[in-house]
Amino acid sequence: SPDEGWQVYTSAQAPDGKCLCTAVIPVQGSCSRDLRSHQLRQLTEKVQNISQSMEVLDLRTYRDLQYVRNTEALMKGLDSRLKVAAESQKSLNAKSFQELKDKMTELLPLLPVLDQYKADTRLIVHLKEEVRNLSGSLLAIQEEMGAYDYEELQQRVLVLEARLHACMQKLGCGKLTGVSNPITVRASGSRFGSWMTDTMTPSADSRVWYMDGYYKGRRVLEFRTLNDFVTGQNFVQHLLPHPWAGTGHVVFNGSLYYNKYQSNVAVKYHFRSRSVLVQRSLAGAGYNNTFPYSWGGFSDIDFMVDENGLWAVYTTNQNAGNIVVSRVDPQTLEVLRSWDTGYPKRSAGESFIICGTLYVTNSHLAGAKIYFAYYTNTSSYEYTDIPFHNQYSHISMLDYNPRERVLYTWNNGHQVIYNVTLFHVIKTSGE
Repeated sequence: SPDEGWQVYTSAQAPDGKCLCTAVIPVQGSCSRDLRSHQLRQLTEKVQNISQSMEVLDLRTYRDLQYVRNTEALMKGLDSRLKVAAESQKSLNAKSFQELKDKMTELLPLLPVLDQYKADTRLIVHLKEEVRNLSGSLLAIQEEMGAYDYEELQQRVLVLEARLHACMQKLGCGKLTGVSNPITVRASGSRFGSWMTDTMTPSADSRVWYMDGYYKGRRVLEFRTLNDFVTGQNFVQHLLPHPWAGTGHVVFNGSLYYNKYQSNVAVKYHFRSRSVLVQRSLAGAGYNNTFPYSWGGFSDIDFMVDENGLWAVYTTNQNAGNIVVSRVDPQTLEVLRSWDTGYPKRSAGESFIICGTLYVTNSHLAGAKIYFAYYTNTSSYEYTDIPFHNQYSHISMLDYNPRERVLYTWNNGHQVIYNVTLFHVIKTSGE
């Protein structure tokens, strides 16, 4: 349904009878419900604030009322003396006058209590207006949501997400034919860095990892959810035992894979145990800005994950600085197989892998486009011309997440995502 965010373009039939279509996968983490959830949270907070104000008001009113009751006898006595004084001024001798003054002094603390009553009256008027506004907002949301309560809507969203992932699995792999306009998630950190979600965990796990800077860094921030990342709250810190180089890190099945600073060593760091599980040298791989992307930044070794698993993109002296793509065993970090793409790494802005195909941008600056594609399944390549809107003019990290089917980007201190358009071959049963 179009309401679910899908866009499926005209179907066609291939000569062998297979059904071909192009589908745009909806962006994960930017569902329309997020705005409504945010509004509901704001309203809930307002209701809580009003409730707290009412409790404080109630306690203060009870306290002040007790004080007024305690002074009631004093007020009656003062009233009697004033009546006597008014009727016969001769009876108001020095002693009586002093007693009257003493009684008046005893009642002076009542003045601030009465002033507080006046202030509380204004607060009550304000709270009534707030409640009126809240009632209107809640009514509008109720009308928009229809007959469903929020818990039921949340359950429906979870069901739709499950269906979405089931559909994505059925679609399988596809060829990149387009990239959406950028969606800025947050502006934070320095000009260079990386951020990511786990490429393999269930959709309920929405943790975000954040690594500011491109060399000698050791601090990794783990945010509980995407919303926490946007607001910069609810995070824990991991201090890596070895500093990183570049921005080509990736989180895969609970572990961070990164390039150890001043070496061609790949490191697998496990978040839960806070320990390095394995590290291994990538034989012959250049490091320390020997073969970086065009923007530099010690980006010699770039780890990636797609539907097929873990990859490393780098280059060596033996292949004259051309990009090498290697399948890597995620458990041992051994290279399983390598391909020489023939594309000079220093001429590439950034690269990413979708379904075993390496896509390369021709620049890290404004005006960049996806210019080159290397297909590992056929060991062949082609030059492409896919527009790629580089909004903030300096990309230092670009990675594909196969779980969400979006591109994660660090663009000049902005954390950005892109939706992708894939051309799919949908296989029917029996094929």
